[in-house]
Amino acid sequence: MRVLVPLALVVSLGCGETPCPPAAPEAPAPAGDEAPVAVTEPTPEAPPAPEPEGTVFLDGTPEIPASLRERLAQYQELRSASLLGLADDGVLVATRFAETAQLHFVGAPLGARRQLTFAEEPITSAVLVPGRSELVVYLKDVGGNEDHQVHVLDRRSGRTRRLTDGTSKHGGLVVSPDGRWLAYSGNARNGTDMDLYVRALDGDAEARRIDREGYWSPLDFSADGKKLLAEQYVSITDSRLFVVDLETGAVTRLSPESEPAAYVSAVFGPGDTSVYVVSDRGAAAADPAAPNNTAADPAAPNNTAADVRQLRRFELARPDAPWATIAGDVPWNVEDVAISNDRRTLAFSTNEDGVSVLRLLDTRSGRVRVVQGIPRGILSGLRFAPRANVLGFTFESAARTADAYTYDVRRSKLERWTESEIGGLDASTFVEPTLVRYRSFDDREIPAFVYRPRGEGPFPVMVSIHGGPESQSRPWLSGLTQYLVVERGIAVIAPNVRGSDGYGKTYLGLDDGMRREDSVKDIGALLDWIGTQSDFDASRVAVYGGSYGGYMVLASLVHFGERLRAGVDVVGISNFVTFLESTADYRRDLRRVEYGDERDPEMRAFLQRISPLTNVDRIRSALFVAQGANDPRVPASEAEQIVAAVRQSGRDVWYMLARNEGHGFRKKENRDLFTELTVMFLERQLAVGEATTNANANAPTNANAPTNANAPTNANAPTNANAPTNANAPTDVNAPMNGATTP
Repeated sequence: MRVLVPLALVVSLGCGETPCPPAAPEAPAPAGDEAPVAVTEPTPEAPPAPEPEGTVFLDGTPEIPASLRERLAQYQELRSASLLGLADDGVLVATRFAETAQLHFVGAPLGARRQLTFAEEPITSAVLVPGRSELVVYLKDVGGNEDHQVHVLDRRSGRTRRLTDGTSKHGGLVVSPDGRWLAYSGNARNGTDMDLYVRALDGDAEARRIDREGYWSPLDFSADGKKLLAEQYVSITDSRLFVVDLETGAVTRLSPESEPAAYVSAVFGPGDTSVYVVSDRGAAAADPAAPNNTAADPAAPNNTAADVRQLRRFELARPDAPWATIAGDVPWNVEDVAISNDRRTLAFSTNEDGVSVLRLLDTRSGRVRVVQGIPRGILSGLRFAPRANVLGFTFESAARTADAYTYDVRRSKLERWTESEIGGLDASTFVEPTLVRYRSFDDREIPAFVYRPRGEGPFPVMVSIHGGPESQSRPWLSGLTQYLVVERGIAVIAPNVRGSDGYGKTYLGLDDGMRREDSVKDIGALLDWIGTQSDFDASRVAVYGGSYGGYMVLASLVHFGERLRAGVDVVGISNFVTFLESTADYRRDLRRVEYGDERDPEMRAFLQRISPLTNVDRIRSALFVAQGANDPRVPASEAEQIVAAVRQSGRDVWYMLARNEGHGFRKKENRDLFTELTVMFLERQLAVGEATTNANANAPTNANAPTNANAPTNANAPTNANAPTNANAPTDVNAPMNGATTP
């Protein structure tokens, strides 16, 4: 059934509580060691073009019962607040009270949130200007197209002015410590290269453009505003650190050319004579074929201190001299850094099995201490107040909303500034996940967060797969997850398959190139593990994921369809070749490094062969596909062609297209509708409420589909252990869904 939903009706229907990720998936390779074969690219008949009226296009979806909307209503009202800046008179946060997240100012801990922006589009990226905190610089796009424009808001007058051209893509806001200069990146010159821009915040003088080739981002100004640290992102395995002399225009490389590595989150040290940077430079490239964990303790980490991104320090005048390592005994990635305005205190957080640990470095003595008293959860957005040794950040956990906090370094005092609403629910009923590890086809241990319903099983299962591919599932609060687990008795398992961030450089590179399907095998191994657990019903399992996770959903249905009842694919890649040819110009080469260059005949044949669209006849499970029409990362054509092909093979598909969204759903009405459809789809396909422990009647078997984790194999797949993550990679922080990131 094809249904067009006008805006008024969409509001009444609601939408999903989870936006979507930005990440380009990679496909699995076929079993066997046969030589690459030229594959005819399928050209399925596209579904009818949606009529122009209406905000959301629904095709094949049934009417949503009012009772379902009522059951979900409170879980749709979970809110969050992200800290964006600190001022003398309060903190700047992004939070949602109506349809989209907007900027608010909070004048006192747990005080009223005063709304500053009232745009139709969400605003979640902004900075306060040091010493002039009445000025707020922020980014805003239109309809999720990611062509963000730079705006300046005066909090006193309420007036806003746009600083950029209104059409090009911009990002990476950095303000000098004295509040005079603003740096950002943009592709106005040719639509592809992200050049550096520096402009005065006073007056109407045009920005100075520093032409660069590739994807560049500013990182930090020197104290005097005369130098700028900048990063060139080439790939997840290769980013480069530079310093720009803003007086002469000279651009000098600081990272060695001989050793590709990731360089992220760099800041100037005291006196602008040194630089602190997070890097995996020198990380050992361990044998990818070796098991990741030979320790008897199954909880032992897979990574070592020699295999992760660490905090380094070097003298700006002698970048070729040995770099010092800070807290070098910590075998986990450093994920974020911030330095106080007087450059005496540096804060950095480490990602330890998905949970954040905050440390402080005294830059004069070199002493490091762990900050005590912070609950177990996830920290993000570290930043210091301009005139005090006070650190701000966002904290969240699986059972606590994301909210703004500060930590007074001198007094060792933690303070909460916002307490976001949870729809009137009892937070004590929320389920915290258990971290488990299961063994995959090569005896490698794969970590996963397991949300178990209370009571007796066996429970149906939803496997939630993150995007990226180099992202990570972490224990954060999801209204969808909590509803499924608490209200409907559906277990949710969020694995971090090989290629995920957070477990070292070697683990990150285990799905590179023609090893792509090894990550799909990890899902097969998880299905094996589920079958050994008495409290899970292995005959009632669904997969769910966005972006790269959407590709993983489709690939899992191809290879393990006889064990999966259903899949939910959100903004996922269905064909790597068509994806690479149609993704936005500024990111095409970046994605080719990750997934392979489709212009190379051998790689093109491989990518075509492993793409779900090529193997659509093996998809026999129920499928729900959701997409944003303005997605620059994974264009809507990827969703449309898989929907058409599955229907052409004789199977039905639910399809949702939001015309005012991009890579995920950022508007509440769309998220609500998506969530309601997802819950209805899962309840039907997993027979929620029925004690079904026998064979899966809704998932016909496929004689050609493998039945174990070893299904997708490729004897010719090359290994690549050099795949570090990069926090400054072009990703969209507004669009992650359950850990999904950007293709």
